Amino acid sequence: MAEEHAPTSGLTPHIQIGDNRAAEAIDFYINAFGAIEIRRMLAEDGKRLMHAHVHINGASLMLHDEFPEFVDPSEADVAGGSGLTLHLQVDDADAWFARAVAAGATATMPPADMFWGDRYGQIKDPFGYRWSIGHPLGKGS
Repeated sequence: MAEEHAPTSGLTPHIQIGDNRAAEAIDFYINAFGAIEIRRMLAEDGKRLMHAHVHINGASLMLHDEFPEFVDPSEADVAGGSGLTLHLQVDDADAWFARAVAAGATATMPPADMFWGDRYGQIKDPFGYRWSIGHPLGKGS
């Protein structure tokens, strides 16, 4: 794997890969697009990829296997249930989260300090899309 470099700003697509094929998808992106693997984290089950990060043509793409146990069945057919998360890496996750909620987003995971080293939360926008918002711990907290 390449030197670890997480997105430090901007908007990063975060996609879900069905049928527990995220590892296979990484291999495909490497072969098809010259992707550089940055990070791969297994879930507690030791099988599914909870998080992976690749660079493709200078841009970040994050991906993971399906985790149906964490999806509200009522959202399965709306945009937010599509397996797409739009990730914002920001300077202050709490402030960005609060601003999104004040603007009409629904808080689905309040910001919290996560074991991987980010302050991280999720919202759903009024159009059904899921957004994650994070910053490295030690910054903006």
